[in-house]
Amino acid sequence: MTTSPLLEANGLVKTYGAVRALRNASLSLLPGEVHALMGANGAGKSTMVKILTGALRPTTGRIAIRGVEQKVRSPADARRAGLVSVYQEPSLIPDLDVLSNLRLTRTPVDAFRHWVHELGVPDLDLGEMARDVPLAILRVLDLARALAIEPDVLLLDEMTAALPANLAEKVLEVVRRQTQTGRSVIFISHRFLEISALCDRATILRDGETVGVVDIGPDVEDRIVELMLGERILRKHGAAVAAEARPHAQGKTRLSVKNLRVGTKLNDVSFDLHDGEVVGVVALEGQGQDELFAALAGSIRPSAGVIEVEGEAVKFGKPRDAIDRGIAYVPGDRSDALLMHRSVRENIALPFSTGVRRWGPINMSNERTTVLRAIERLQIDTRAQGEVRRLSGGNQQKVTIARWIAADAKTILCFDPTRGIDVRTKTQIYALVRELAAQGKSVLYYTSELEEIQLVCDRAVAIFGGRVVDVLPVEIADELALTRAAYGLPRDAAAADLGILADPTRPGAAP
Repeated sequence: MTTSPLLEANGLVKTYGAVRALRNASLSLLPGEVHALMGANGAGKSTMVKILTGALRPTTGRIAIRGVEQKVRSPADARRAGLVSVYQEPSLIPDLDVLSNLRLTRTPVDAFRHWVHELGVPDLDLGEMARDVPLAILRVLDLARALAIEPDVLLLDEMTAALPANLAEKVLEVVRRQTQTGRSVIFISHRFLEISALCDRATILRDGETVGVVDIGPDVEDRIVELMLGERILRKHGAAVAAEARPHAQGKTRLSVKNLRVGTKLNDVSFDLHDGEVVGVVALEGQGQDELFAALAGSIRPSAGVIEVEGEAVKFGKPRDAIDRGIAYVPGDRSDALLMHRSVRENIALPFSTGVRRWGPINMSNERTTVLRAIERLQIDTRAQGEVRRLSGGNQQKVTIARWIAADAKTILCFDPTRGIDVRTKTQIYALVRELAAQGKSVLYYTSELEEIQLVCDRAVAIFGGRVVDVLPVEIADELALTRAAYGLPRDAAAADLGILADPTRPGAAP
């Protein structure tokens, strides 16, 4: 294998105002190499791929192919330079048939048919509407379309995540064959087994920067996890001490999930949530957490399994059904929950009006008092309360939570509630969540910031590949243990330093 890089990306920076999605990202890809691009949630992997393939333009940085600098301003520029990506979401236009999608991208039809067959889909109707094609097959079609262009560099972003085992194996076989002709592959995956079996090297990103390049070999997982976390695994936040001091009185079971399944994303998930308990959900992007929260909030219907509220099996056909059973949802995207052109009072008071069963006056005095109490409790800045859209992101999130405090919800589903808000407001939300638990409320808390688990939660449920792979007591749920669990790695190595015995019955535990 020659040492002259096929692709080089140096000093890539991408800023959005004051936010830096990439700070100093670099990657060197050799001919005939399968190169893993790895990092925790938010590390910058997808941003880097989009820059390499022209979907985004870097603020600064340099991209060179075979030693020649390239200005990749669009996906068409990337294709002409020999770079093609298959993203996480299908790119075929749903309202066109497969053949029309191919014509739109000028994909050679015969080459496409060849690769579809090689990837394990022998009977394909090119006249079928893309919206009628199953998700797994759409992913294969996206890959076949990319391969038909014969790119020098193929970028695969979580290519196998939505595929059954037989199709995933076909994809890995085709990727291996690509390297035999001198072509190269950049491979993004959360599955260490795939990385170990397929890749030659890995570049690791952390907080938008390249922090290391490692050769793939035995026991490389621990080194990769260390690079992902950096000095954070050595810091003493006091979070573990606070977690150990936290009382763990377990109340009655408020919410029970049994063998829940949602499409192909969530598979056989079970856990309980008790009165006065905060249960954290830990998962990498696309592992089924979105579907879990949507099912519990009544936004989508499970394909199998049982949801019980206070011991009674329930079926939610719409979000109102979940609300009527005392379950409230706080989404990560505040625009999904708020009426942006309405006032703070109107947004917080929304459950009062939607709960009216028949014509009649609303008790405005009671509503006003309840809303004011919620505003004071969360310290919401109401100087711009004419329209919620004029509030800061942190205050908007407070309004979303205040709504369900005012409605006296018994179970609150918080999906990444501190994303994109300032440290002071984060601290207020942490304190509020613990206060709600002390009052007997139940909170299911997904966060993309792993250090929050020990600050907020009583225990953590780790989901990987749509399944619960571990349940960690908060005392040992530091970032190292949680990162290993989120990647489906056994707890043993993370727990050994703390003198904690692994549970041999846990999925993925070492024998």
